[in-house]
Amino acid sequence: MPGDAKSASGDHLIQVEDEEVVIEHHPEDWLAFATFWALAGIVFWQVFTRKVLNDSASWTEEIGRYGLIWVTYIGAVMVTRRNSHIAVMLLPNLLPQRAGRVLLAVVDLVTLAFVGLLAYFSVLIVGRMHIQRMSIIDMPMSYVYAGVVLGCVLMLARQAQRVWRNARDGWSAAHSALTAGLVDEPKRPDA
Repeated sequence: MPGDAKSASGDHLIQVEDEEVVIEHHPEDWLAFATFWALAGIVFWQVFTRKVLNDSASWTEEIGRYGLIWVTYIGAVMVTRRNSHIAVMLLPNLLPQRAGRVLLAVVDLVTLAFVGLLAYFSVLIVGRMHIQRMSIIDMPMSYVYAGVVLGCVLMLARQAQRVWRNARDGWSAAHSALTAGLVDEPKRPDA
């Protein structure tokens, strides 16, 4: 019958158990939390002034849009710290352990280089956008792009931490965490 749980005796190729939820308190978590709720308050104010007062506050749409950019890049820092970006991890699982660890090292180093370039170019953009003004609020657009710089620089720091941590043990812990839960296929009795 669909939905019946099978025994944990190795009937499945992949066995997964839920981990205990651990609440961490990192600076980017609190910054994302505060930015998200400030954004929620601004959007609520926009809906309230538009639907209830029938006189929309014009600044709320622009600030809401820019606040979403800040939340996105600060959230990317959290995802970088947890190493939970969307990825297809089939190849390291299929390779022998040593080759899988080398592949994970290359991926970590390429990611570090990419985030470094992203941070560099975001700093350049902030300098160039300082002369452009927001359309409704008379402030430089560099304030908006400062969220991109902050997110990229913090992602670079978190990725550098990951590379350092993984390099100290030769990416063996990263490979073990990646392949945790995988089991060999059950052997057929007729083979």
